[in-house]
Amino acid sequence: MSDRHAFHALLGDETPALRAFARSLCHDATLADDLAQETLMKAWAKRDSFRQGTNLRAWLFTILRNTFYSHFRKRRREVSDTDGEHAARLASRPTQDHALALNDFVAALHTLPEDQREALVLVGGAGLSYEEAAEICAVAVGTVKSRVSRARARIAEIMGVENGADLVADAAMDAAVARSIAGAAA
Repeated sequence: MSDRHAFHALLGDETPALRAFARSLCHDATLADDLAQETLMKAWAKRDSFRQGTNLRAWLFTILRNTFYSHFRKRRREVSDTDGEHAARLASRPTQDHALALNDFVAALHTLPEDQREALVLVGGAGLSYEEAAEICAVAVGTVKSRVSRARARIAEIMGVENGADLVADAAMDAAVARSIAGAAA
């Protein structure tokens, strides 16, 4: 009988002891069987490193114990997420949507009449009050409010947005729009 067949037979003889040791480590029959199988596969792959005359059972138990600890370390970092709740919280919106929305907004902004664009940039982009914007534009506060209102309505119409519900609202988008408005005004 060849060394390969002899080693295979020795592994078969040690399998029940491996399974018992695995069960004592993890207290789960299914996981124990998986650990024993993985140990046998690793032992077979590394059979050339086993030295004849040494304790095969000790070698196999060492492989199994190391495999168990590696598996345990991995499981500690894993989060059970059977209902997908954790994964849903980790999801992030695609960034290209922001870029496309910003491009559409800038294009819509440039279609506005200059007085509406100026009022919107001052109030919406620069964050000035209506009073401050009115003073800069040398018009009445009501005029600024009217211009901003018409500008917002026109941009919403151009972009196909109803009541702002279709726009992505988050801090990054708000900052990008503000930078774009400020850049468009310059």
